[in-house]
Amino acid sequence: MKLGILSCNMKCYSTRRLREAAVYRGHKVKVLNTLRFGIDVAQGDPDLFFRGKQLTPYDAILPRVGHSLTFFGTAVVRQFEQMDVFCANSSNGIANSRDKLRSLQILSRHQLGIPETTFVRDKTDVIPAIERIGGEPVIIKLLEGTQGVGVILAETAKVAEAIIETLHSARQNVLVQKFVKESKGRDIRAFVVGDQVVGAMRRIAQGTEFRSNVHRGGRTESVDLDDSYRETAVRAAQIMGLRVAGVDMLEGKDGPQIMEVNSSPGLEGIEAATGLDIAGAIVDYIAAQVNFPELDVRQRLTVSRGYGVAELSIPEGSDYVGRTITDSGLRERDINVLTLNRGTSIIPNPKSSRVLEPGDRLLCFGKLDGMRDLIPEKTRKARRPKVTKLPESETH
Repeated sequence: MKLGILSCNMKCYSTRRLREAAVYRGHKVKVLNTLRFGIDVAQGDPDLFFRGKQLTPYDAILPRVGHSLTFFGTAVVRQFEQMDVFCANSSNGIANSRDKLRSLQILSRHQLGIPETTFVRDKTDVIPAIERIGGEPVIIKLLEGTQGVGVILAETAKVAEAIIETLHSARQNVLVQKFVKESKGRDIRAFVVGDQVVGAMRRIAQGTEFRSNVHRGGRTESVDLDDSYRETAVRAAQIMGLRVAGVDMLEGKDGPQIMEVNSSPGLEGIEAATGLDIAGAIVDYIAAQVNFPELDVRQRLTVSRGYGVAELSIPEGSDYVGRTITDSGLRERDINVLTLNRGTSIIPNPKSSRVLEPGDRLLCFGKLDGMRDLIPEKTRKARRPKVTKLPESETH
């Protein structure tokens, strides 16, 4: 395959190792400086230029987009997606992972462990918010910090209030998180490629430092994760829309607590700690998946008038409870069930003989009018917009 690595630093360890791994496996590979692209948008013909010349065809792209280049970098990745080029990580996945609040909001819908978190803007809301997540001490995080920068431990609510006020005055947005005491100075980095964890390490802070990041002097050691940590890491990456990710987790008393999902995880620390060829695993995965480029499902499925994608819930007492998908009559309404969410399980392309249970959520594609009829009348009325005439005094 012909692989392009999007990176502004071809000498950094991660970029160099990925290039070496691709060359070793006989692939054509080129490191492409993300900032040297030109994006041309024309009717029916999305195109890219590199260093002023039309880009030659690529089979796959591996984005290594730095935090400071998120906006332009994701625009470049999005253009590759529109050109049907396989991208190891989607533009949406990269953008979602870069905003700590947005990523936690997305993950919070699912049955995954995350530290209790709050986000407020008004000074008077800070103390009540801290009380809601269990009181001090708390961790204060800049929304777009990286490598441990902008992560502060506040021992008391008053100290937290002063820190947050100072950061707000500097126009910084911050999260406040419950401090997971049992994991102080330690966390897990699970490296996810596709649908498996290919390597994992424990990072341990040194001295009085509570941040375990390698860039803060943290020590690393290889760790063999149990199934709960592996499943949590893989699900978090998939929910975020990332095929290659570093999932950082705290070892809480109730199991894994997700701190962050990184779309451009470094390779140096994980390869040194585990002795595994992580770069090779990434390249092998891309080579195996190159014929399946990322699709914007809503973009592709909503181009037909009157059709769209929606999630339907099956509440307790619904007439659909106890029926199979076939007996539900959805297909007769021109509605196809794409996935069925049941608790923590996701069942893709469920069989027509699957019996529906209370609490099931069905991701469906089909006729929107047919799906609207399945929403309870009270809810439907509340959502339906009403267009009324303006008063005569306002029309003259």
